[in-house]
Amino acid sequence: MSEQEKKKIIIDLSQIYLDTPRLLLRPWWESDLEDFYAYASVPGVGEMAGWPHHESLDDTRRVLSMFMEEKNVWAIVLKEENRVIGSLGLHRSWANEEKHYPRDRILEIGYVLSKDHWGKGLMPEAVKRVLRFCFDQLYLDAVTVGHFTDNSQSRRVIEKCGFSFCQKAQYASQYDLPPQEEMQYILWREDMK
Repeated sequence: MSEQEKKKIIIDLSQIYLDTPRLLLRPWWESDLEDFYAYASVPGVGEMAGWPHHESLDDTRRVLSMFMEEKNVWAIVLKEENRVIGSLGLHRSWANEEKHYPRDRILEIGYVLSKDHWGKGLMPEAVKRVLRFCFDQLYLDAVTVGHFTDNSQSRRVIEKCGFSFCQKAQYASQYDLPPQEEMQYILWREDMK
């Protein structure tokens, strides 16, 4: 078995529910379509994460199906409104390709939040809960994250959660968006506060 195969981490969040004081992170449901479209169709929201905003319910339906199939992204539910206001996923990390981390178990965290809820401290609350899950239940060595250089909201989330800057890189979206400079960060298990 190769080093890459040994490091491969199988993620299935389809039965995992995580609570915070204001949020519930849970698997996606087909009934989330309207809530998902409500924030994913706002220009500028998806673009901050490397994907174009949704122009139709069909766009949202395709992504929702993918989330449900791949089982690696949670819906973020605002408890007081009982509606989905974002997503948070665990993915293969840029660090998995780096020689500096030959035996480490590392995943990347990615998130999007409805523009209506920016600046309320909700995403740091969600990320900190997911970090505990990653270290305490998935037994990861580290978690990585990145943001585009002009995404100051995401940078603040990353800072509040204790990540350390590693490097700049070029991010090439799988969509027809221009490449962007990405700032990449890491948080090691032993540095989790």
